[in-house]
Amino acid sequence: MFTCDILIKNARVLMPDMSVAENRTIAIKDSRIIGIAEGDGDYEAGTVIDDSGLLWMPGLTDGHLHTSQQFLKGSLLDEKPVIWKRINVPFEASLTEETMALSARLAAAEMIKNGTTSFVDAGGPHIEAAAEEYIKAGIRGALTWQTTDGVKVPDTLRVETKDAVPRLERFYREYDGKGGLISVYYSITSLMACTEELFRTVFLSAKERQIPAECHMNEYASEVLDFMERYKERPFEYLEHIGALSDSFVAAHCIMLSESEIEIVRSHKIHAVHCPFSNCGKGVPQTPRLLAAGIPVAFGSDGAGHGGLDLFREMRAFRCVMNVTHGLSTGNPQIMPAKTLLAMATAGGAGALMREDLGTIREGNLADLIAVNLDQPHLMATGSIVNSLVESAAGADVKHSIIHGKLVMKDRQLLTIDEEKVLAEAKAVMGGHGFFTKQGAYCG
Repeated sequence: MFTCDILIKNARVLMPDMSVAENRTIAIKDSRIIGIAEGDGDYEAGTVIDDSGLLWMPGLTDGHLHTSQQFLKGSLLDEKPVIWKRINVPFEASLTEETMALSARLAAAEMIKNGTTSFVDAGGPHIEAAAEEYIKAGIRGALTWQTTDGVKVPDTLRVETKDAVPRLERFYREYDGKGGLISVYYSITSLMACTEELFRTVFLSAKERQIPAECHMNEYASEVLDFMERYKERPFEYLEHIGALSDSFVAAHCIMLSESEIEIVRSHKIHAVHCPFSNCGKGVPQTPRLLAAGIPVAFGSDGAGHGGLDLFREMRAFRCVMNVTHGLSTGNPQIMPAKTLLAMATAGGAGALMREDLGTIREGNLADLIAVNLDQPHLMATGSIVNSLVESAAGADVKHSIIHGKLVMKDRQLLTIDEEKVLAEAKAVMGGHGFFTKQGAYCG
């Protein structure tokens, strides 16, 4: 008999090729999957989960999250553009260490309950406070400081070039690898929200030190045009020109890409992250073209302010958008198959985290798994479990969650977060208009 920490029996398992294997046993020890066997296997464990009504699958990865915007739910829909300049930035400037920590606790709770086991944060203020909360919650994530020096950016968010890299280096030294869960990226908020000196310095330093870099890229047509007017090249063309790109560059959004930029993204093996619900108000990416070129693509929520952190919803929305914009024009109802969508939300997201040992259920991989309860009217009966995950499943269908080999949710109950306390704290700091008001912070 082999001993392990968690033993999952009688499991249906979503395999790396997106087939579903029946009657499997998954053995987890420390942070890893140490065995996947047919039948019972030869294991014993202190914790055994035996439920044939579950589908075990890799945890989802949110490739573009804004922890600092957790309290903007309900405040962005139907607003006039450009939202991030008028609302998001002033709001984030109002955050304190305490409210940023609370945002992280709330985000962690929401992600875990929706089947997300890892994420890439876009950068925010007081990021150390967020990191500490994520470590306590036991969720995996890549974090970075919000780095910008735009003239219209509030003083509390602006950082001078001479201070930007030292601050990122200090954060990297203190937190990269902490708890086995946290990765640290270098980042720029957006190319048009900072000076050329700042983004050159940060990106070139990241490449020299072989640290992943993250940035909002080609999100708005107006920003691309403004960039071209200022720098005489498209954004990706310019970054390639200055030598800032590498295969550890994560580019959020990537909606407005030219053919030359697609080739640049492909040649540098850049990770693109689409945020379907948020991006519907800006444009539709050329995802079939990106995937055909071999470009790794992941999904992101763009933060809770854009409708919450349920990546099952993002997959479903994206399928609809792709069918309407790319499928109908070519008579191809399979323009974005269910297997492709699930791969983007799992292995694609793992790529944005720079992890080859994540995003699939394999022996030796990190044990970041979720269990979807299939024994429910909206998921039963089905001719294809994979199709039904995309068509009908939601984050609320996730029953158990394991991250880094530890149970963080069992039977929909959070084990690392006091959900009742977090919700009470969130209510205590919310004003009647959906913004912080008690601390004299931004209120619209």
